[in-house]
Amino acid sequence: MAITLYSTHCRSLATSSSSFQLCPLSSNLAYHQRVTFSQRFLASKVSLKSQPQSYQIPVHTQQQEGSVAASVPPVENGTSHKQLNAELFSVKSPQESRVEDGCEKDENESTVSITVVGASGDLAKKKIFPALFALYYEGCLPKYFTIFGYARSKMTDAELRNMVSKTLTCRIDKRENCNEKMDQFLKRCFYHSGQYDSQENFAVLDKKLKEHEGGKTSNRLFYLSIPPNIFIDAVKCASLSASSGNGWTRVIVEKPFGRDSESSAALTKSLKQYLTEDQIFRIDHYLGKELVENLSVLRFSNLIFEPLWSRQYIRNVQLIFSEDFGTEGRGGYFDHYGIIRDIMQNHLLQILALFAMETPVSLDAEDIRNEKVKVLRSMRPLQLEDVVVGQYKSHTRGGVTYPAYVDDKTVPLGSFTPTFAAAALFINNARWDGVPFLMKAGKALHNKRAEIRVQFRHVPGNLYNRNFGTDLDRATNELVIRVQPDEAIYLKINNKVPGLGMKLDRSNLNLHYAARYSKEIPDAYERLLLDAIEGERRLFIRSDELDAAWSLFTPVLKELEEKKIVPEYYPYGSRGPVGAHYLAARYNVRWGDLGTDVEH
Repeated sequence: MAITLYSTHCRSLATSSSSFQLCPLSSNLAYHQRVTFSQRFLASKVSLKSQPQSYQIPVHTQQQEGSVAASVPPVENGTSHKQLNAELFSVKSPQESRVEDGCEKDENESTVSITVVGASGDLAKKKIFPALFALYYEGCLPKYFTIFGYARSKMTDAELRNMVSKTLTCRIDKRENCNEKMDQFLKRCFYHSGQYDSQENFAVLDKKLKEHEGGKTSNRLFYLSIPPNIFIDAVKCASLSASSGNGWTRVIVEKPFGRDSESSAALTKSLKQYLTEDQIFRIDHYLGKELVENLSVLRFSNLIFEPLWSRQYIRNVQLIFSEDFGTEGRGGYFDHYGIIRDIMQNHLLQILALFAMETPVSLDAEDIRNEKVKVLRSMRPLQLEDVVVGQYKSHTRGGVTYPAYVDDKTVPLGSFTPTFAAAALFINNARWDGVPFLMKAGKALHNKRAEIRVQFRHVPGNLYNRNFGTDLDRATNELVIRVQPDEAIYLKINNKVPGLGMKLDRSNLNLHYAARYSKEIPDAYERLLLDAIEGERRLFIRSDELDAAWSLFTPVLKELEEKKIVPEYYPYGSRGPVGAHYLAARYNVRWGDLGTDVEH
């Protein structure tokens, strides 16, 4: 087992052949090195006095291909530990070695070029550019980087910078001058106008990228912030005309990844004509949210939770997503997909897989994704009787009239597309057999939230049942992980109310992130963009994972559409259709978000 010494707060950036440290631009932190000592060093150190011969101590520096390897002179018998340590930690950086050898300093340095395809769209303006600036502001982007916007709109570099500047904000816990940081970032942003299906336009982009890369090893990341019907055209042109010639090329693909198993498989097949699986980063931004990433930490690093994480103690698991607004002009896009494809098949199912998976062999991306795929493949195919669909209708409240879904001018008249869905899913394995996993997602509901609710079983032979009356659910422990907004983790417990009598109530053991941590929580896109730059695939979706997810939902989606199932209508701003409560009651479950929680 290797001993690894880290001398930086940044994460390492994976390249095609190795890795180097991502460091801030400040000169005093310009070089950070990661040194790995093999077990042979420990063995030789222990036996220095007993062995007469010399030992060559291997010191490996993880660096780019072509850089100069660090070397340490042989350790002679009798060398003191103090002298040995001094020699080991005087290893020169590859940059210093090249300068002393008379080489150019940047001979083997690399640069990252990030191209936002669809740069004039809302996603790019509201999420991608702000996330890239936040990474720059935190010192997490590499020393040499360039950002290019690419879209069909005619725009100059100055116009792009002006557009982007309107959405940038600075971290509240940093002292650096915000305007200065913005100016520095915007100087790295450029624009190229072109068609998404034009190899000639992408070839011109390639030429501009090379000018900024300056002969360094070029690593290129393309973010496809465009409609799915032009994914393949853009990927083809980027791959054939603008790929890196001496570094890595990666492509981030936004959902939706098809509408069903067949279209998803066709999309994957087309992408793999021009890219390998390792180059494709299918992004689901919910996997980048702080509380979702904390799921495995909560479970696998706390002894009190892991033994309870099974059918023996858990009665049901609820995954709830609600928005308090409607389609608001996006009805044309939404009507083509609906709430099941838009939210349940990806966001909620991905969270379910992370929640229910077995302990992975390691934190390596493939080990984690292997366990998620096992969960998805173990799930019972979703049946129509286990699904409830709804659609919001017009409602007047407080003198304000809220529109129905079909009142949106971009929605086809008489559309049956569901804006709400609830479903009961089951995992057929030893850990979760018989435990209902209830999903609920909807638009135009009474509040905005995303949370995971774990309801535990009743205490057998509970001595205090009479204190709760006939409503045993009031005595049930519940773990709530609130993903958004106002992130929190709290555990509902039964507690005696202070006083002479024996009165019990429910209280919360509450980890409220805003109160516990002063540091601002990064946006999900920041984490995922940084992971893509580093080559970390743990939070991205693999093709077989996508296939397994679609296989669960495709049959019921087809049945809903072929039978033209009429959705149950619910008033704008309500708690959703009554059918969702009947679905939960069939499995002896009460939706956890209907009660009044003491959360703070």
